[in-house]
Amino acid sequence: MYTSFFGLSEKPFAITPDPRYLYLSERHAEALAHLLYGINESGGFIQLTGEVGTGKTTVVRTLLSRIPHHADVAVIMNPRITPVEFLLTICEELGIAVEDADRGSVKQMVDALNRRLLTAHAEGRRVIVIVDEAQNLSADVLEQVRLLTNLETPTQKLLQIILIGQPELRDLLDRTELRQLAQRITGRYHLNPLSREETKGYVRHRLRVAGASSEIFGASAVNEVHRLSSGIPRVINVTCDRALLGAYTREVRKVTAALVRRAAGEVYGRRFTPRWMGWLGAGAAAILVAAAAFGAWRTGYWPRPASSLHAGMPGAVHEPASPIRPAAGSAGAAEPALPAAAPAAGTRSAGATSTVATAPAPVSINALLNANAASTTDAAAYRRLLALWGTALANDRDPCAQAAKAGLACLDQRGSWAQVRVLNRPAILTLTDDQGQRHRVVLRNLEENMATLVLGERDVRVPLSELSRAWFGEFTVVWKPKTQLPRDLSVGMSGDAVRWLRRSLAALRGAAADRDHGDTYDEELAIAVQNFQREHRLNVDGIAGIQTQVVLDTALAEPGSPLLQSATPRGG
Repeated sequence: MYTSFFGLSEKPFAITPDPRYLYLSERHAEALAHLLYGINESGGFIQLTGEVGTGKTTVVRTLLSRIPHHADVAVIMNPRITPVEFLLTICEELGIAVEDADRGSVKQMVDALNRRLLTAHAEGRRVIVIVDEAQNLSADVLEQVRLLTNLETPTQKLLQIILIGQPELRDLLDRTELRQLAQRITGRYHLNPLSREETKGYVRHRLRVAGASSEIFGASAVNEVHRLSSGIPRVINVTCDRALLGAYTREVRKVTAALVRRAAGEVYGRRFTPRWMGWLGAGAAAILVAAAAFGAWRTGYWPRPASSLHAGMPGAVHEPASPIRPAAGSAGAAEPALPAAAPAAGTRSAGATSTVATAPAPVSINALLNANAASTTDAAAYRRLLALWGTALANDRDPCAQAAKAGLACLDQRGSWAQVRVLNRPAILTLTDDQGQRHRVVLRNLEENMATLVLGERDVRVPLSELSRAWFGEFTVVWKPKTQLPRDLSVGMSGDAVRWLRRSLAALRGAAADRDHGDTYDEELAIAVQNFQREHRLNVDGIAGIQTQVVLDTALAEPGSPLLQSATPRGG
């Protein structure tokens, strides 16, 4: 996706808890150090808590990667179990054999576990049980957990238990009936969200681990990341990942604060405004309050003489000024409803060119989508896209299957405007409005700075910069494969699809295909594919994947087949 565009070796903001990406804030480093100390030196309980997404699981994964060789670990990821199931899981994790007849007996399993602990102690080994999501443990299981710490020698506890959970775990252990367990906890550590400076370091750290050689997020962008995520690492990851995708689709190399707000809107499903707008609103409110107070003061305490109201007009009554209403389109005014479009002259047939209505400037993509929400469904979009290919849908069920019966195929993609231009076929764009609602709209034509969308029964030209506010790279094209079952083609394959590939590339060069090797994908053909991919800004791997085949088919477009940008077909 965007990794090669930014020069990254992998996605830097995946939400999986990869220890390589652990960013040790001061509190994270302290928690990890104490967990390691507890494993090596002490026994009993250690408690680690933190809000959802603050990095507890990542700390645990890092801990497991640093477990000393003399330690045996049992990890319980699903704590919603009974006391019997809890003991059985520990035995299974530690490789303790339990007879079928003993699997329902707490005593038999505790005895087996005790024998294993004594053997490990004699061999100089440590045994640790880590319970994740421990706030979900029942009171019965917690009591069983407490009883396990009674397994000891005269000088040392035999079992170390680490409880990992959300802040509710602290409330749970504060209960009176669990005070015996709480008293045995030797270390309590709570992970707070990252500070602003730690967020900056976190983002920079993950980008560098992923191979970034330059700063991709500007200072204002990182500040927005911190503000909108509240410093929670998981939310930072999701927001930054979405922001990188947004920058990639717009083909900009640096993520801005506006892109971060847009990305956060995608994550949370609502619109975010810049911080300064809040300050502006507060300032305006303060001014209004001051003005109202001043007016009340003037009216209540300093009445003006009647003669001064209207000189020479005795008895005249002072009329209050008419309230000032914002002009249409000014700040604070309600956004005007989009006027209904006039119907195009005549009836538009499948694939025919319709009357193009240029939307009034400035165009708001959000207003356009809201005004045409009823016609931006999947079914409506596929109906219009296939009509450009001269194909009508019998019904709204599985449009791609219906397209296949007409010799067409759907291709779902994620990319940038550059990739849309390379494919050069009308596409269904997935757009998201400011309220987080999803719309499917047909892109009929693409110019340098303008795009033509099919909205309702008309075509509307929209500035590409405005359209990019609602598009995050997801689109679908339809093409006409030359074989019944299109698939990736590579060296060593043969058949009609390879023959078509060879002949098409030869036609583009104005040459005849090699008849001796017409249906075999050899190294020579792989080099020709690489040259074609390089010329069209595709991934240069010598494999004729579906995307390469679509671009090749477009380069030799059949007369009458729809294109995004007019082009003169080459070859014959």
